[in-house]
Amino acid sequence: MTSSPRAPFRPNRRRGPALPNWVMGALVGVFALATALSAYLVFAAVRDAVAEWKITNTNPDGPVNPGAGAGSGDNPPSGGAPSGSLVPRKWSGADRVTVLVMGIDRRAGEDEKGYLTDSMILVTVDPVARSAAMLSLPRDLWVDIPDYETNTINTANRTGDYYDYPGGGPALAVKTVQHNLGVTVNYYVRMDFTAFETLIDAIGGIEVEVAAEINDPWYPDGGYGYEPFYLPAGRQHLNGHDALRYARTRHDSSDVERAKRQQQVVMAVRDKVLSLNMLPALIGKAPALYQTLNQSLQTNLSLDQIISLALLSQDIPKENIQNEVIDYRYVLDQTTDEGRQVLVPLRDKIRELRDRLFTASASVSPVTGVDEKTLIAAEAAKVEVLNGAGVEGLAQATSEWLTAQGINVANYDTADRSDYTTSVIVNYTGKPYTTGWLAKTFNVATIISGSDPSSPVDVRVILGADWQVPSGTTP
Repeated sequence: MTSSPRAPFRPNRRRGPALPNWVMGALVGVFALATALSAYLVFAAVRDAVAEWKITNTNPDGPVNPGAGAGSGDNPPSGGAPSGSLVPRKWSGADRVTVLVMGIDRRAGEDEKGYLTDSMILVTVDPVARSAAMLSLPRDLWVDIPDYETNTINTANRTGDYYDYPGGGPALAVKTVQHNLGVTVNYYVRMDFTAFETLIDAIGGIEVEVAAEINDPWYPDGGYGYEPFYLPAGRQHLNGHDALRYARTRHDSSDVERAKRQQQVVMAVRDKVLSLNMLPALIGKAPALYQTLNQSLQTNLSLDQIISLALLSQDIPKENIQNEVIDYRYVLDQTTDEGRQVLVPLRDKIRELRDRLFTASASVSPVTGVDEKTLIAAEAAKVEVLNGAGVEGLAQATSEWLTAQGINVANYDTADRSDYTTSVIVNYTGKPYTTGWLAKTFNVATIISGSDPSSPVDVRVILGADWQVPSGTTP
């Protein structure tokens, strides 16, 4: 195995545990803290303090899709300083929204051109089903970085910044994830450790259940030394600094275990924000919060979009949130010719995980009061029907029948061949409810993932010899 050229590394620091993973703080900003900031009272209280707001769409022309799930014309995406006319509204789009959350290894006082991401998490939200998922990507995942050959996934952000890639590090990181996972990423958030500690302290700390005693004498401090960290097992109250140490310590464990603790912290923040009335405390702290975020966070989500997503997050029950890590079930440990330890993806297994979290309807808990027809209608999936059975008129008759069932048939035609014994379904853009219904209707056990967000149709149905149009509509 060979390694590809990459941006020069900074001088080596004292060896010890890996630098911190600040991804939890970014998740707080998108998935939890924004819930509290969504109230108009908070916005009004700090409007004057955030006149220099800089969290804007920094890459409107890059690979990020700024329009997906952006809501209706009554709540358009925007960037720059918030205006006095902003009125919080829930996210009005029906499409799945996916955010790439990155935590960079920047230390206090550092100002380098590019930073590694210690970890990356994909957060996906289904506004119709009121469900969500978090998928942690290991930093040593060996992937193709578009235009920069093969490297670990944590180098994408630094490479993009270092080589002035259009849109910078976030744009290249988004493109890398999309290229390797086949997931459409609508937005990104990049945050450092300063914001994380500030956010946790702003909500009065969090409660976590520590599974086993942590005794880490080699925990790195803010400079180049060590800050021993001890935490007994059991339920613990953590302030910002201790929550950070809990999330970043290796504690003789792997990055996989650390990723699980990071997601535990995220959920603890969510529980704290949603279970308590945080507004009185946050109103007084909001100016300082915004000042910290202004310097520590970069995102192409505008303030009104963050608020809209936050309002949406309040409606997602905890049981409808899935937490997953690309762990050793999905990768192989290997060593490059340069001696680097990397994780080579088992692509078939990762594809199954991806489909379960981002496309498969089976992964979504039943939603009270939302029936299947409503979910399918909200997706508005474009379906193509191809005749692979060699039966004259089968595609047209099937298309007419599907249309009568409420399916949006965009096209019907003849397949590449006429000897399909069983029907086939290809899901190109991730329309889980339509795809799931079609799979049941056509008795298809395995759905093929086309992984093509630019496909003119969302789902393709290839009719096999096992299919007959239900009685009343025959070819």
